[in-house]
Amino acid sequence: QVQLVESGGGLVQPGGSLRLSCAASRNFFSSYAMGWYRQAPGKQRELVASITSGGRTIYADSVKGRFTISRDNAKNTEYLQMNSLKPEDTAVYYCNSAPPSGYWGQGTQVTVSS
Repeated sequence: QVQLVESGGGLVQPGGSLRLSCAASRNFFSSYAMGWYRQAPGKQRELVASITSGGRTIYADSVKGRFTISRDNAKNTEYLQMNSLKPEDTAVYYCNSAPPSGYWGQGTQVTVSS
């Protein structure tokens, strides 16, 4: 059974930072490129960033220069460092493989508001 557990979300003021973590099942994590996705109210889920097992990264234009994705293959964990947060970054953030599998965790809420 695949497990994806996101954590680290919260309420932050514009310009602030958060670091998200995702703990994944070992076999799943080691087999795929991983990504962070987000879904804002009334919008479709979108890919924010992805990283291959070798560390190659891709970012959505909306987060380039502000977000950094990383992974620790020994811990089966991926991270998303989010800096210079904007209100439009408010969403539920999810981790999954890239492209996504049918397995989704509960997500972690990120709210950027003053």
